[in-house]
Amino acid sequence: MIDSTDLAARLAAERLEILGGFHAEDDPNLPNGTQTLLLLGPAEPGFWAHLDATPEWQDGRPDPIDRWSRRVIGRFACDLGAKALFPFGGPPYHPFYQWALRTGRAWASPVHLLVHVSQGLFFSARGALALKHRVDLPAPVPRPCDGCNQPCVTACPAGALTLAGYDVPRCHSHLDGGAGGDCLTGGCLVRRACPVSQLYARLPEQSAYHMGQFHK
Repeated sequence: MIDSTDLAARLAAERLEILGGFHAEDDPNLPNGTQTLLLLGPAEPGFWAHLDATPEWQDGRPDPIDRWSRRVIGRFACDLGAKALFPFGGPPYHPFYQWALRTGRAWASPVHLLVHVSQGLFFSARGALALKHRVDLPAPVPRPCDGCNQPCVTACPAGALTLAGYDVPRCHSHLDGGAGGDCLTGGCLVRRACPVSQLYARLPEQSAYHMGQFHK
């Protein structure tokens, strides 16, 4: 058995961190015997440089981040006698959005994207560990949006991401035009507008990569 502090230290070697978790006894949506679910994601600064040096990133094959996630998080699961779960590779797809809401450290933002206590609108879960024992979890914290002037609501230059939700075709149309260049090279302006996002050391290169994957 390993406690969350020990696990956090081991994850740090792969530039991952525990984004939150919840106790999940008798949850029918999780593997039998799951006592605790932990969401894992990039630890910044340092994640992107670490990933750049991995075999998956350098071999030129598709989906390098997903393949790296499976290898690394899968190894942690094997070491812990846990089950590794991922937000990709379905169907069926695991409900990572709903799981994040249960942690008390991520919430639905005004524009419906997940906002995290330390990652802001750059919240990104690379996988989860379904553990067969209970581990100590951090106490829930206040939702940052409640004391915020919410610049995310008006940040989208195309009006594609607002209080009304996400108009994906409108977003792609904007990215197709010259006016979408800033979003493509630096990341979504809505995500970047969040004050918590601005305190999170995510590199523009990482955001540009994900925008490129989204807008293929």
